[in-house]
Amino acid sequence: MKESRSAAARRGVESERLAAAFLEARGLAVLERNFRCRLGELDLVCADRGVLVCVEVRQRSGVEFGGALASITAAKRRRIVRAAAVFLAGSRRWRHSALRFDVIAVQGRPEAAHEIIWVRDAFQAG
Repeated sequence: MKESRSAAARRGVESERLAAAFLEARGLAVLERNFRCRLGELDLVCADRGVLVCVEVRQRSGVEFGGALASITAAKRRRIVRAAAVFLAGSRRWRHSALRFDVIAVQGRPEAAHEIIWVRDAFQAG
């Protein structure tokens, strides 16, 4: 049975909350959540010792079809990179800083048993 869109949206919001708390506990500062522009979206924008980090949060209940990490397609990476360019263009503070793209994968249900996998520097802009 296919789950409702609202249930999936709630799981996505909870996964992003878990990811933000996970990163903050490891010293990153969350600067913005759900930055949206016409070219894409950034789930979390963080600072890590002077490096701007754009974090894509993915959640999958199981590992079928490769799980959460495998769900980030080339097209998705392009949208993330484009959204990061828009964010940087509008930010005097971060415009000239180093940029990194990380992925947080929440394997399992965020409200139940789950594993958080953090992939630093998961992909490059070029």
